[in-house]
Amino acid sequence: MDIFEVHILGCGSALPTTRHNASSQVVRVGNKQYMIDCGEGTQLQLRRSHVHFAFINTIFISHLHGDHCFGLIGMISTFGLLGRTAPLHIYADAMLRKLMQPQLDFFCKELKYQVVFHDIDATKHEKIYEDGLITVHTLPQKHRIPCCGFLFKEKPKKRHIRRDMIDAYNIPEYCRNAIKNGEDYTTPEGDIIPNARLTTDADPSRSYAYCSDTLPCPDNIPYIAGTDLLYHEATFAKSEAARATATFHSTAEQAATIANNANVKKLVIGHFSSRYENEETLLAEAKETFPCCEVAKEGKCFKIQ
Repeated sequence: MDIFEVHILGCGSALPTTRHNASSQVVRVGNKQYMIDCGEGTQLQLRRSHVHFAFINTIFISHLHGDHCFGLIGMISTFGLLGRTAPLHIYADAMLRKLMQPQLDFFCKELKYQVVFHDIDATKHEKIYEDGLITVHTLPQKHRIPCCGFLFKEKPKKRHIRRDMIDAYNIPEYCRNAIKNGEDYTTPEGDIIPNARLTTDADPSRSYAYCSDTLPCPDNIPYIAGTDLLYHEATFAKSEAARATATFHSTAEQAATIANNANVKKLVIGHFSSRYENEETLLAEAKETFPCCEVAKEGKCFKIQ
């Protein structure tokens, strides 16, 4: 089965601390890597996590608060110093292009690669990216400024060939890819061998949803239903529920309620307020509602099976 994993680079909220870095993570699917958010210090976290710079070609920015994008200009500059030539694609609110262009013009005049901005509408559920492995859809969030989460979905996989049947019918190599794609096989004598006899079911496609920063968004539940892994912000404990509402954030209990109602397989909570010396209270509150829950931590890798 191909690799599908999430590397946590930063899971703190706005105020920097010595315990947590600002929001950023890398999703790896097969041999491709996709970054979500790029808070201050992200490039150092890439080094510490041994995530290779060169394989990051696509970045998704959830919203334009500094703790989710202040690391971009430094990382773009570093990519240039490392001799990058491949284009870097950034998906974000249209305002990011306007904010970044003067910085690129001043600090990154000598770049040997192109930075390509793709404007997204954070108010819509829509597909914004597709390649041979995945699609990425936006998940509108409820925050103080336009903000969206992202849903990564693996494309349907090919069926598994039964080697005994391939040998039994002496099926040539050039026919096998079509059989993996679900086609029947016609023998030289004209007999049709049904695909179900030649193959077994494909591995199920996997999915990952990222939801930060936001009040609870029940409208997203149909879109993330059954997701293999959900990362949901849990900035506050339930004792700070009023504070969470006032700042358009979620409590751990609310994150767990979304996970429970969406019937996801696993929940990871993050975007922790600096007021907490550890996340034990937040984890305990989340587990009361959704037991299959873990806390995010810098350097931690969550594998999706």
